[in-house]
Amino acid sequence: MAFNRKENRVKIKRRVRKNIFGTSDIPRLSVFRSNKEIYAQIIDDTKGVTLVSASSRDKSIDTTNKPKIEVSKLVGNLVANKAKGAGIEKVVFDRNGFLYHGRIKSLAEGAREGGLKF
Repeated sequence: MAFNRKENRVKIKRRVRKNIFGTSDIPRLSVFRSNKEIYAQIIDDTKGVTLVSASSRDKSIDTTNKPKIEVSKLVGNLVANKAKGAGIEKVVFDRNGFLYHGRIKSLAEGAREGGLKF
């Protein structure tokens, strides 16, 4: 049994990842959340290649004086727009062991508003 947050998240991540797999037709949208930033990648697991990525550190996102939840929604929108440019419409959502709540949920909603289906 895991006794700290990091070990517990990794345990949940392994459990989730054994069922989620991204192909070239339907890639995987992987999300990582740190205390300050949020990152999203669209990955083709068969080739082991990152197709599209976006984060709150991108210069195109204005993060000044905005709550992290709004920034997460902007990152979701940005990754969806980049994915549409790469010809990706459907993805499998990988929350990476984080709860589907707060910033993770906000990123997912932003990606849906941007046109991704999952």
